[in-house]
Amino acid sequence: MPAIARAQPNIALIKYWGKRDSHRNLPAVGSISVTLADLFTTMRVEFDDALSDDLLIVNACVNEDMLPRIQRCLDNVAGARRHPARIDSESNFPIAAGLASSASAFAALVVAADAAAGMGRDTARLASLAGSASGSAARSLYGGFAELENSGDEIKVNCLCNAADWPLRVVVAITATGPKPLGSTAAMEISRKTSPFYSRWIEQQPQDLTEARNAIAARDFAKLASVAEHNCLKMHSVMWGSRPPIVYWNSVTLECMQAVRELQSQGVAVFFTIDAGPQVKAICEVADESKVRSAFGAIGGVADILASGLGGGASLIDDD
Repeated sequence: MPAIARAQPNIALIKYWGKRDSHRNLPAVGSISVTLADLFTTMRVEFDDALSDDLLIVNACVNEDMLPRIQRCLDNVAGARRHPARIDSESNFPIAAGLASSASAFAALVVAADAAAGMGRDTARLASLAGSASGSAARSLYGGFAELENSGDEIKVNCLCNAADWPLRVVVAITATGPKPLGSTAAMEISRKTSPFYSRWIEQQPQDLTEARNAIAARDFAKLASVAEHNCLKMHSVMWGSRPPIVYWNSVTLECMQAVRELQSQGVAVFFTIDAGPQVKAICEVADESKVRSAFGAIGGVADILASGLGGGASLIDDD
């Protein structure tokens, strides 16, 4: 029977950058993220022996470029001798643009494929399967604040805090539309091989993780803001120090960062983070969301503004 799952992207506060085992897609560092509520990917999977081959539809268009990666994930979930599959994927936010679309896509894919194949795996095992396809996808199996561990031979994720227990808001400034010029996997390898700051990035990550973990446990916004911004800027410094340099930012990215700095100087509870892309994510308290939206809206180069609360992990949904 076909199955449909929905998963939300997650925004890393303590970043994942680099792999210690590329074959098994094991991260070089641990990471901590927040799972969003209002941005999502819906994935429908149906195995059908009447099909001659797998078919992937992304936002109503046939997509052959992503199909090999999807097929490998399906083989891991349902077995290499599975029937051909039709996969229909829809996202309500830009994909391949630095908004963790692959995380939500592969999280939804493993949940739907597991159900369609009648496997019945638990969340921990599904997270491991999702993470083997897209490292950050493992975190989207969990809601709220999630930590992806850097230990052992399997991908493991822990929930640090449920979304309802610390209901922050995330405001995203879209500073460029369209796909980013270099995918994260390729960029990570360039950084690992060429950046003089990469080894130091690895060494300092446990300290940042501990500081963020403690801030989340204490609901200390100021401490979380400090370590998250610091960690973000370190990751991009690793990229900038690579050969060739990896620069995802544009001039509007910098304007948005400056806007957050100005809000902070006014006492607004907000901080920024930026993943492998040009989009700026501002995390703020609920009462300050309108101020953040207004500040981003005043920047001429911002193409769009998205906003979301924190939400739950990937799950099956009914076929409407």
